[in-house]
Amino acid sequence: MDYLNAALEMAKYELMPNEREKSYAEIPVCRGVWATGKTLEECRKNLMSTLEGWLIVRLQRKLPIPKIKNYSFI
Repeated sequence: MDYLNAALEMAKYELMPNEREKSYAEIPVCRGVWATGKTLEECRKNLMSTLEGWLIVRLQRKLPIPKIKNYSFI
């Protein structure tokens, strides 16, 4: 969980007031990990889910997983 929390701390959030999905977030160091939500909290939950799925795929395909802060996933 420490790795996931450290990754979420690096997330960049953007509010999009004129869109149906009001919040957007991405974790730049984890290429392709982004999410949207109607609220900031929903966006954060969606981002966590996306990050978890991204990690599963990376592990299954034996792709590198970036080190975040002092945390390695493995």
